[in-house]
Amino acid sequence: MQKIRPWTTRAGSTLPFTELGFGAAPLGNLFRAISDSDADALLAAAWAGGVRYFDTAPLYGLGLSETRLNRFLRDKPRGDYLISTKVGRLLAAVPQGTGDGAGKWVDVPSRKERFDYSHDGVLRSVEASLERLGLDRIDLLYAHDLDIFTHGGAAAMDARLAEFMSGGYRALCRLRDEGVIAGFGAGLNEWQPCDWLMARGAFDIFLLAGRFTLLEQGALGFMDRAAGAGVGVVIGGPYNSGVLATGPRPGATYDYAPASAEVLQRVARLQAVCAAEGVALVKAALQFPLLHPAVVSVIPGGQGLSEMESNLAAAAAVIPERLWQVLAAEGLIPAALVPMAGS
Repeated sequence: MQKIRPWTTRAGSTLPFTELGFGAAPLGNLFRAISDSDADALLAAAWAGGVRYFDTAPLYGLGLSETRLNRFLRDKPRGDYLISTKVGRLLAAVPQGTGDGAGKWVDVPSRKERFDYSHDGVLRSVEASLERLGLDRIDLLYAHDLDIFTHGGAAAMDARLAEFMSGGYRALCRLRDEGVIAGFGAGLNEWQPCDWLMARGAFDIFLLAGRFTLLEQGALGFMDRAAGAGVGVVIGGPYNSGVLATGPRPGATYDYAPASAEVLQRVARLQAVCAAEGVALVKAALQFPLLHPAVVSVIPGGQGLSEMESNLAAAAAVIPERLWQVLAAEGLIPAALVPMAGS
């Protein structure tokens, strides 16, 4: 079973995060289609392994991920799990074959997505997610993709951040104050806008994908500031989209593209140290983010049972503290994190 990291929101709700969570983007047929039965089997394996935190979004499969979670969680006691979804996009039904997602989401509902971080847009997004999930409440909401990666440039990102803070942020505060949600934050691919938001609002939690991993720790300053402010962080993409799970083999991916020679070289160094200490790279990669006190859960993806079983095994592995010490001595992770391993 999974270890629990209790964490308390600004509203006083204590949420029992499992250290291993379930990132539900693959349920939306990310890059390849999986059947409903395979999706159910994947979720059943996660549940049997003690996973009780599930993160999804309207974007994932243009609604498919949320509806698949609906089917699986319908007979589970509502108090036995945590669920988060996201706001910032609205979906509209369009004629078959004219929807978004080509090349990324396979065999999904025909929908067009539209960014909307306004007050009313956020409320409409929540209402639609409640319907797709079949729930009467959602534990956490994240403003989705307020970053340069998604919007294509700093000016476009700044405009969306301004839209959110003047509109959607107020809606989320209201939902939290009214007890509709336990807390809220933002789910982003970059730490800098997380920092910007944290300095300007009363956020509870952030979901940061791929930027605080065994491979890269440029977000450490933000992570430290989050811990100091009592703000939780969920880490997505702990394998940097694959290379930390597969190792530096030909075709390994980093941020959903072929890994560069520089990335492969660094991963090779990480793998060599892990091997010398008798630890599989994938296990060290999953557990590394948990060294930081701000982290409440790590949510890798996984479209098949073998990947789910690998995640469960990695979460259960006992990592000797010496591994972190050697990695720090080699300059591969910040030395400041090593004492946290024994805390």
